[in-house]
Amino acid sequence: MSSSIHTSVLPAEVMSFLAVKPGTRVVDGTLGGGGHTRLLAEAVGPDGLVIAIDRDPAAIDRGARELAGLPVRFAQANYCDIPEVLDALSIDKVDGVLLDVGLSSDQLSDHDRGFSFDSEGPLDLRFDPTEGEPAWRMVNRMKPESLADIIFEYGEERFSRRIARRIAAVREKQPIRSAKEFARLVTSAIPRQYPPPRIHPATRTFQALRIAVNQELKSLRIALERIPTRLAPGGRLVVISFHSLEDRLAKQALRNKQVWECLTRSPVEASDEEVQRNPRSRSAKLRAAQLAGAPSDSQLGQ
Repeated sequence: MSSSIHTSVLPAEVMSFLAVKPGTRVVDGTLGGGGHTRLLAEAVGPDGLVIAIDRDPAAIDRGARELAGLPVRFAQANYCDIPEVLDALSIDKVDGVLLDVGLSSDQLSDHDRGFSFDSEGPLDLRFDPTEGEPAWRMVNRMKPESLADIIFEYGEERFSRRIARRIAAVREKQPIRSAKEFARLVTSAIPRQYPPPRIHPATRTFQALRIAVNQELKSLRIALERIPTRLAPGGRLVVISFHSLEDRLAKQALRNKQVWECLTRSPVEASDEEVQRNPRSRSAKLRAAQLAGAPSDSQLGQ
């Protein structure tokens, strides 16, 4: 297995808002390429522990190899199941939780998974290839109206009806299978725009199918409800999202003053320098909060 090519976003901001101290216990609910996990593990030191979770077995295998020797325990699981993961490790409370809910560069580069528009592999889009229904099967079986609803709701794609009709027309002749084929299909259904959009024409449709296949919004909603019960007094949560639907869920959850003291009045975004180094950080939005009732560190408030 190759090494991770993923660059973690907002690393300094994550460490600042989580305020990790030596000897503490922290959950990284989205291991991904392991960049944040490494920083957290170095901060908690040998007397602390990072519990690294990911739905993707490839991420778990890679992390176990690349982070060997650091105080990290790995678990292949959905981050909405953090309480069950902690129970299995006989851990009651942790001091911080990080959720970076974006797609990793490692997943995009895996041409067998279909996350990339130029992938000749099947349009799978599942984080855990052993769980749920692959996207190619979904687009071949669903009614056009239902597909359009998914593309509009989860992708915020204004041409969702046209795309769904095009899918239906194409699959009548031959089942849709590869990601590259599907990206061309979606592009052909969207009118040319001037000036050309900054993102690939199929971006929103791929996002919508990925969210649907992995039930991403449901997972995030459940996680945001359950995490406070497993944080120690003064415990902190940092959420990094990459599109408005996820950010809206985080914003709403962290504004519950009975549960959280919000540390970010508005989302923290990547600096111009970071965007130059890592273009994927352009759309990242970070929100942070501390369990209500504990004194906050004023220098971290924004």
